[in-house]
Amino acid sequence: MSETIDLAQALIRIDSVTPDDKGCQQLIADYLSPLGFNNESMPFAEVTNLWSRRGSESPCLVFAGHTDVVPTGPENEWTYPPFSAHIEGDMMYGRGTADMKSSIACFMAATKRFVEAYPDHKGSIAYLITSDEEGPAVNGTLKVIETLEERSEKFEYCIVGEPSSSTKLADSIKNGRRGSLNGKLTVKGIQGHIAYPDLADNPIHNLAPALEQLVNVGWDHGNEYFPPTSFQISNIHAGTGTTNVIPGQVEMLFNFRFSTEHTAESLQESVHAILDHHNLDYDLEWNLSGNPFITEGDGELIQAIKQACDAIVGYQPELSTGGGTSDGRFIAPTGAQTIELGPLNDTIHKVNECVSVSDLNKLTDIYYQTMINLLAK
Repeated sequence: MSETIDLAQALIRIDSVTPDDKGCQQLIADYLSPLGFNNESMPFAEVTNLWSRRGSESPCLVFAGHTDVVPTGPENEWTYPPFSAHIEGDMMYGRGTADMKSSIACFMAATKRFVEAYPDHKGSIAYLITSDEEGPAVNGTLKVIETLEERSEKFEYCIVGEPSSSTKLADSIKNGRRGSLNGKLTVKGIQGHIAYPDLADNPIHNLAPALEQLVNVGWDHGNEYFPPTSFQISNIHAGTGTTNVIPGQVEMLFNFRFSTEHTAESLQESVHAILDHHNLDYDLEWNLSGNPFITEGDGELIQAIKQACDAIVGYQPELSTGGGTSDGRFIAPTGAQTIELGPLNDTIHKVNECVSVSDLNKLTDIYYQTMINLLAK
């Protein structure tokens, strides 16, 4: 087995269900220390974070990722124990194999190879690792970035190891993500007996015309980087569970995945305008998970990665902004060129999550070649 695979197995065998790191970051720090990295633990509340840096000069390339994983689900449905990192043929099975401990292992092995080959490389190399990506994402990368910004510690490039590949390794890299805006709407009415509707006020009926308008709005047409903004309802709840009571209120949860054609504020204003137009008595709570971000395709980081992929796998990745949110949303606002490049994403969060061993060795080579392209003298 390669050093990449040994490292991946060591990390995956730690049952670090979010937000408990369970020692993963100490393993990473112990590996990086002999390579000249200065390790700094940044705990916030129950979350463990690691900031580790080699050098102080610019440009600085950051490898970002998370050691926390989602729960396994029913363990008896797994072919192999979910924290065994069992290898069968070319596949390694386990929670976190694809999302995203294996990418961290690739970071580590590539970094060691690069530092040994180019001990006097230009610039700096750093790691930003959290145990709060799969959870609320409040005390993880966001807090580390705030700390770095407060002390004016900057970096120019960031590779997030999220599983970005679709059908084959490195066929796609994420050079941006849509924004995510959540809403909890409560429309108020008057509860009453269903046989006496004149004595009640049905909030479901009142909401229906506004809901139709919200669903049918063409929010925007997207742009060269993003698909059109999407409005989706995830839950509607009302009533007492009986057939003869008009409910006193209806609650609705919804989400916008939005492009750079909108801001969170412009979407909020539009929603309130529609609800007010229909004279609804309502409360509306907003939660912004992240703003959209984009890294231009002609920047040094993307060009370095494209050249590395061409050299290792024989093709260049397509640029994509699809999928959910990632911690890149906290990093990109610093001004750093930020992309996501990792293994296939077809088994993430599933029973029998797995990753190709040969892909991990190639991914290590891609990271290594990218470092050469950006930092070798």
